[in-house]
Amino acid sequence: KNGDKEELILGPYVGAETDHTVIPFGKGICGQVAVSNETFVVPDVHEQDNYLSCSIDTKAEIVVPIIKNGENIGQIDIDSHTLDPFTAEDREMLEWLCDEIAKII
Repeated sequence: KNGDKEELILGPYVGAETDHTVIPFGKGICGQVAVSNETFVVPDVHEQDNYLSCSIDTKAEIVVPIIKNGENIGQIDIDSHTLDPFTAEDREMLEWLCDEIAKII
């Protein structure tokens, strides 16, 4: 999250270059998670009307919020070049990780 602004700033990132380095709350999958504060698993990004493409190779995505004191302070966003790759175990591990990150930030 970009301070008090209702937007996300791309932080540590590995992947192809992207134009989406600032994402307003509500826009794209990450922006939707910033509003809902709920994990969003997208088996096929091409079925989402509100998807912002960071790479033409991305086929699926999981976004997990990092919540501290009831506020979304960031999120982990993982893209996949494979359709529907994310399991319930992946989701559980990422949600645990985001909870742990929130404790130390």
